[in-house]
This record gives sequence, C-alpha cells and structure tokens, in this order.
Amino acid sequence: MAGHTVTRADLSEAVYQEVGLSRNESADLVETILNEIAVALEHGEIVKISSFGSFSVRQKGQRIGRNPKTGEEVPILPRRVLVFRASHVLKNQINEELLPAPGE
Repeated sequence: MAGHTVTRADLSEAVYQEVGLSRNESADLVETILNEIAVALEHGEIVKISSFGSFSVRQKGQRIGRNPKTGEEVPILPRRVLVFRASHVLKNQINEELLPAPGE
C-alpha cells in the first residue's frame, strides 16, 4: 500500500488552492501551524485537533534491551516519545474504503 508522501510543500499548495492566499502566505501559515504544534509538545502540552486526533509526549524510563545481532544487553536511556492517537472520525474515514457498499 505504497503511496505519495505528503510534504510541507503539498500542505502549502493545498492551502493556496483552497483558501486563496498567496503561495508565500500559504507556506508561512503552514510553517506557523507546525511550529505552534511543536512548541506546545516541547512544553509537554497535549495538542488536540478535532476530528483528526491528538498528539502528546510521553516519558519512557530507562530499561535494558538487547542487541538483536549479538544478544548483548544494552541500557536504553530514559527519553520522551511522541504519541499520536487518531480520532474515531479519522479512523472511520480511513476504513470507509474497506467497508462493503450497501447491498453487497
């Protein structure tokens, strides 16, 4: 199920086409939105986008892992990880194509 990767340029072009801002203004708007999301996540805030999903940062503690090649135990340091949880609306939208059409 390989497909096209959506880039910042694609998002900017979509804003340009839909909203009617100039290409530069559209690119600036996309950059501003992405920057606001990133800054909120850096501060540990949860970012909720209605009908899309929510982003949050979770703290993971130190643990012992294994190098799969050698089997050697390796400490995995504590870190913060980004978590995305899709909304039910988005999940349903993604799975619509898998549902049979009425009467089938």
